[in-house]
Amino acid sequence: MPFSTQKRKGTISGILFVAIFAAAATMIADISFVRSLGISPLVIGIVMGIFYANTLHNHIPSEWSTGITFSGKKILRFAIVFYGFRITFQQIADVGMEGFMVSLIMLSTTFILGTYLGYKIFKMDKETSMLTASGASVCGAAAVLATEPVLKAEGHKTAVAVSMVVLFGTISMFLYPVLYASIIEPAVGFLHMSPQEFGIYVGGTIHEVAQVVAVPASIMGAPVDMANSAVIVKMTRVIMIAPMLIVLGIYLSYSAKKSGGEAGGVSLVIPWFAVYFIGMAGFNSLGIVPQNIVEIINEIDTFLLTMAMTALGMGTIFSKFKGLGLAPLYTAGAMFLWLVIGGFVVTKLVVETF
Repeated sequence: MPFSTQKRKGTISGILFVAIFAAAATMIADISFVRSLGISPLVIGIVMGIFYANTLHNHIPSEWSTGITFSGKKILRFAIVFYGFRITFQQIADVGMEGFMVSLIMLSTTFILGTYLGYKIFKMDKETSMLTASGASVCGAAAVLATEPVLKAEGHKTAVAVSMVVLFGTISMFLYPVLYASIIEPAVGFLHMSPQEFGIYVGGTIHEVAQVVAVPASIMGAPVDMANSAVIVKMTRVIMIAPMLIVLGIYLSYSAKKSGGEAGGVSLVIPWFAVYFIGMAGFNSLGIVPQNIVEIINEIDTFLLTMAMTALGMGTIFSKFKGLGLAPLYTAGAMFLWLVIGGFVVTKLVVETF
């Protein structure tokens, strides 16, 4: 037990150690240049954690490891639950059936495609494949973090998935403003999109929430309805992480029983933190908590997520990456092409249908 009499002091010291790193990551992310790039403190936290893991990790007491592990496991789940305060059911209703369907189709197809390509075609292990797919299909680093405890994956696999989110999410931030001119300007043809449709396309296909916010902000004269549609569709994808994780838990349980036989005694694994996440979003939808309090909760939650990401980075040793080669890059690249090209086609078809 991390807080037993023997381990309590080391656990608390480890948590405080991670918190110092997370505070530094938060301050770096608040620098105007870094903020303009849409880089979240979560990403900076894992980079700092990885740097520490591969340089200075032998220079702290081993007793602190329980606190680092606690930050990467328990604090993570707590933070995912309170991530629900970023979403209301009313936001999802406002975007309409078009936004919901684009979110559902892109999430499910991207996750299935990424898992299949990573595991079957590029020969990665199943956990890394699923983590990489979850980051691309849902909400970037936060989705990778939420999926990690369901898969019970090792920290270095999480780091691989997050690095792919960072790479291709950053590319998206520069690519989509360029696409905007070719998609919005034409008066006729299949390539034409209204600003609201383009917002749905952005929200349904870009990795991180911060990156979705950054794209309309970087386009001169972007209409408000484009930015609103992008953010709401993105948050619809975010809330879908809960049912996705529940379905994933059922699938993993079924697969374990099938491979181990009836005598395997494998019980159904339900990620309860995902269920609580939906409950928290429902509670937030009631509007009982004042908005200024919600903003404070979200700031604290972002810090806790940064702590969790930093802790995962601290467990990432480069030597563990041997054997993966370019498979994660190929897998994430294929999903990126699907998100950009397939997402455009899906958005057009869905909008025309509904």
